[in-house]
Amino acid sequence: MADIDKLVAEMTPEEKASLTAGRDMWSTNGVPRLGIPPVRVTDGPNGARGTAMGSAGPRSVCVPCGSALGATWDPDLLGRIGELLGREARRKSARVLLAPTVNIHRSPLAGRNFECYSEDPHLSGRLAAAFVRGAQSQGVATTVKHLVANDAEFERHTISSVVDERALREIYLLPFEMAVRDGGALGVMTSYNRLNGRYNTRRRDLLQGILRDEWGFEGFVLTDWYGAADTEESARAGLDLEMPGPGRAFGPALAAAVAAGRVDPADLDGAARRLLSVFDRLGALDDAGDGPEEAIDDPADRALAREAATGAAVLLANDGLLPLDPAGTGSVALIGPHAVRPRAMGGGSSAVRPHHRANLLESLGAALGTGVHLVHEPGCGIDRGVPTLKAEVLRTPGGDAGMELEVFAGPDLTGPAVHREVAGETKFFSIGSPAAGVPDEGFSLRAIARYRPEHGGPHRFSLLQAGRARLTVGGRVVIDGFADPPPRGDAFFGLGSQEVDAAVDLAAGTEVEIVVEYSAEGAPAVHAWTIGCARPLPADLMERAEAVAAAADVAVVVVGNDDDWETEGQDRTSLDLPGRQDELVERVAAANPNTVVVVNAGAPVALPWADRVRAVLWCWFGGQELDGALADVLVGKSDPAGRLPFTLPLRLEHNPSYGNFPGENGEVRYGEGVLVGYRWYEARDLPVAHPFGHGLSYSTFSIGAPRLSSPTADAGHTLIVDVPVTNTGDRRGAEVVQLYVRPLDARAFRPPQELKAFRKVWVDPGQTVTASLELDGRAWARWDPGQPWLADAGAGWRVDPGRYLLAVGRSSADIAHEVVVEVAGE
Repeated sequence: MADIDKLVAEMTPEEKASLTAGRDMWSTNGVPRLGIPPVRVTDGPNGARGTAMGSAGPRSVCVPCGSALGATWDPDLLGRIGELLGREARRKSARVLLAPTVNIHRSPLAGRNFECYSEDPHLSGRLAAAFVRGAQSQGVATTVKHLVANDAEFERHTISSVVDERALREIYLLPFEMAVRDGGALGVMTSYNRLNGRYNTRRRDLLQGILRDEWGFEGFVLTDWYGAADTEESARAGLDLEMPGPGRAFGPALAAAVAAGRVDPADLDGAARRLLSVFDRLGALDDAGDGPEEAIDDPADRALAREAATGAAVLLANDGLLPLDPAGTGSVALIGPHAVRPRAMGGGSSAVRPHHRANLLESLGAALGTGVHLVHEPGCGIDRGVPTLKAEVLRTPGGDAGMELEVFAGPDLTGPAVHREVAGETKFFSIGSPAAGVPDEGFSLRAIARYRPEHGGPHRFSLLQAGRARLTVGGRVVIDGFADPPPRGDAFFGLGSQEVDAAVDLAAGTEVEIVVEYSAEGAPAVHAWTIGCARPLPADLMERAEAVAAAADVAVVVVGNDDDWETEGQDRTSLDLPGRQDELVERVAAANPNTVVVVNAGAPVALPWADRVRAVLWCWFGGQELDGALADVLVGKSDPAGRLPFTLPLRLEHNPSYGNFPGENGEVRYGEGVLVGYRWYEARDLPVAHPFGHGLSYSTFSIGAPRLSSPTADAGHTLIVDVPVTNTGDRRGAEVVQLYVRPLDARAFRPPQELKAFRKVWVDPGQTVTASLELDGRAWARWDPGQPWLADAGAGWRVDPGRYLLAVGRSSADIAHEVVVEVAGE
């Protein structure tokens, strides 16, 4: 271990300040004179991507999205996922993992819900703490994000989240607190938004008062990328690192502020000391800081990603059709726009290049066996604009699927290519350099592929760009964003262009060359392009889906969203499934009474046809192994072990944020206070489609009466609640025992009940296991904001004395037993 105080004392103010701003997009500055290396960071929650983003760079393990991990209700599994992503970060020569995301599902429409765990802070906090412990066991610092009240994408860089102190403490800060106190998180990332009018990078009451003084946080605080910071205020507040580099508010600007006497040298010393202490604790001061990035496709990693996907699968409804019995099934119709390739992840900075691309048609066919005839029809499309051109219909000049990329060091596509690779996508996205040895700005590239149309006629090609790009089809420039740059649009976090399209007549079976040329010169913070192509399709897609459904023994319809509909940078406006998917389900169900619907989405969607199908299974954005995991669940090789981490409302208007989302006049008001998620629906006695915590198994379980370690409790001790769980079915399965606390003698308004403990147990047929649940003093507490005008009535956590009802069950609405405990006050 290094002597950090001695190291800081030996540094010049300029050297200390250099540590507080990034060197580039994905690394910090080093101090070569003192042997301090740069430290690399990497996104993120879905996998450790490395320094490249989008279609460039090495591949990574892609784990299920955040809401899917929330649906596992399994801290032990989250710990192992954390270990996996910690190892992956090290494979990318990174020591800081930009994860987990613990913001709350306040509105079902928030664009980044798929990246976050839950609507419930206790569930989010338990899972986050486990993830943090797992990742940091691999010598990697996690950065819990985004502190705080960053629960929407609307005007996300400027909007002020107006939250009362009690809701802030009980709901929105709690997952961060648990990740820090219980998980030992070594990093925290601030959010873009303002909190009650002030940016969190400038709030000493938050970064020093709550985070460090109250919670005992020993790590560093960094900004989100290009997040707002102020040299003097942020230094005094306790911000340590501005990303990415080069610095704007920190770095040289901070050194100058110290020299001018505008910033206390002790604030600079504190930031340098905290950063170096964490890096030393990780062993990062002994690394070179810029090692190679490895893409290792480990079978054990695949197995864990598959286990997580099955552990997240939520069986919402089932009248016995599932699991499918291959021996009794002659044919299955697999229907839906993403039925062959279900979406593995949402859109935005969490996306990675997975080792494996899901193909449900192949995996389900293998699971059903050769005796079952499996046929597919898309039925409809869901593309938001001109659909992205499918990479699988393209071939590189060398014959590989996808496009061949040539990257040039200069902005004008001249000279020898300094990097070549085959891209498995028809899109490019990079923050900074797309490859080693390529400058962050001023590079250019050319992507080449050959396309042989299946159907002749007019093809509508489109191009989205951030930077300058042009599209050539068959030797003719059809869209020229060099000569005629399109206006700014919503793509690529609002930094990209509006979509430009052009019609091109192509002959069936005649191969044409497709070329994209791109220059990063003058680009905004991101470098990106996407090719779209609306190909001539049969006009009878829906009818064809009906026909194959009618002829099959079972119809499996996969519906949901994709990374255009659920993405960072943009909220949804409706719970409805995009396109004609609802109509597709209704028509297939009318054609075949044995219809199963699989929901491939990361956030709530409306299910208006749910009572007309025999089973509904939610598979989320399940990561790179989703296809195999989903096939396992459909045929019963794996139990659907997930439970809903949010409430599924009947109507959008019922949700607690309705009328206060996404915001107006620069503010979003959290008018529901502490009544978030199920707390709201229960307090308002509103019906829901499916309650928080709901999920079925292929087996059945009996939850026995809880046994308490004591008939009374107090704030200073832990109460143990043991709950026997018996498998009364004929299959091994998972049950999630949930414990909700309801104050009966409340001295202030409280939600009807709140989740305070849970445990997932696996039980064999006929076996009884004990789920042991722990309730500490905070299980009874509420945040008392105090009365500032009274000197002896400060804010703090308060435990009101009296009776508390413990409700034990399998969801917030399915309670098996209740018992009352007398709690001594505090």
